[in-house]
Amino acid sequence: MTDQSSNQMWGGRFAAGPDAIMEAINASIGFDKRMAAQDIAGSRAHAAMLAATGVITDNDAEAIREGLLTVLSEIEGGTFQFSTTLEDIHMNVEARLKEIIGEPAGRLHTGRSRNDQVATDFKLWVRDQLDAAESGLLALIRALLSQAEAGADWVMPGFTHLQTAQPVTWGHHMMAYVEMFGRDLSRVRDARARMNESPLGAAALAGTSFPIDREMTAKALGFDRPAANSLDAVSDRDFALEFLSTASISAVHLSRFAEELVIWSSAQFRFVTLSDRFSTGSSIMPQKKNPDAAELIRAKVGRIFGANTALMMVMKGLPLAYSKDMQEDKEQVFDAADNWMLALAAMEGMVKDMSANRESLAAAAGSGFSTATDLADWLVRVLKVPFRDAHHITGTLVAMAEKRGCDLPDLTLEDMQGVHAGITEDIFSVLGVENSVNSRMSYGGTAPAQVRAQVARWKEVLAG
Repeated sequence: MTDQSSNQMWGGRFAAGPDAIMEAINASIGFDKRMAAQDIAGSRAHAAMLAATGVITDNDAEAIREGLLTVLSEIEGGTFQFSTTLEDIHMNVEARLKEIIGEPAGRLHTGRSRNDQVATDFKLWVRDQLDAAESGLLALIRALLSQAEAGADWVMPGFTHLQTAQPVTWGHHMMAYVEMFGRDLSRVRDARARMNESPLGAAALAGTSFPIDREMTAKALGFDRPAANSLDAVSDRDFALEFLSTASISAVHLSRFAEELVIWSSAQFRFVTLSDRFSTGSSIMPQKKNPDAAELIRAKVGRIFGANTALMMVMKGLPLAYSKDMQEDKEQVFDAADNWMLALAAMEGMVKDMSANRESLAAAAGSGFSTATDLADWLVRVLKVPFRDAHHITGTLVAMAEKRGCDLPDLTLEDMQGVHAGITEDIFSVLGVENSVNSRMSYGGTAPAQVRAQVARWKEVLAG
């Protein structure tokens, strides 16, 4: 492909090409070439529509179609020569098309503008990424469901403030992340449905006088309908912002889970063992096994958040319709998409490969007076003690156990009756962690039966 010294596609507006600085700031081909497949798909749909409506001849449309397939083949084969002088992917494709088929290439741009063209390409690209995110989230949710089902009755400590709170089950903890990533999945699907309107045919900003059929191109490109306002169609980047917002929330969930895996895999916790595929060793300390994949997931959140904020700042002050500022939308989205997809894949891999250490989980579940709430609940339920009084009685017993260096089940009945005379031997039935988790039968609770019910519900959701 010839690298022209001046951009002839401006139609003679400039006598000479921009200098090196202007070329560097103006050109986007360095990153928007990622949209080549979407650009060519949009152009093929547009050319077919122009022929169907009689704007161009069938022969020209066929030449354009074949020429575009050749261009796509060159790009995919790595032989296409991209030119910064031609600014962007749209101009690069059209210039090469002209070299291949000659005059008919000049008719391709009838009834459209680069403004609606780039909006269409970008929407198609983001839509593909939402589909990829859906697949990644589904895979991660299924991996979590497998962990939850396997450990539905494995006891572990539940935490608040990273302090032992009450016993829960491993399955219940895994299902908490299923719910989080399930909401991400819902947001992905909502965003895809909302953005699925075609900008193509909005032209520069006002539509076109040619008798185009926007319904036809929308259908050909898999959109639900054409966008209803040409001004909005070319200036809308809500779909990109919503993509980044959705990615940011999902990244929060990924980061929270990554943080737990870092903590849980430490020598101090030993709750989980991560596979060697997602860990590394130390260059100097042979005993180390570092959870690098989890740490990198945790770090990548910053890039996704940054992209979200950056694009918000680009769009916040733009009047209608198109402004060149909007060229700054793509690099942010491209980087965020790459890192989100990679983080989802890495997390799925870690979850599938990791082993929960059941003995360590169980040992920790019974520590830290984790059944104190069960004791208080027993006082309320059996002895009809007001909860605030039961809370005080339990606190006194916890202080006693702490002073003696033992846990609540290690106190004698006489010890307990010294604090409240009504306590009976039955109190010990609620102080075991197994009894504690089995008693949490409220909907959404940690009882193994409830965990298995939620696993079954999610399997139905995914199958439906």
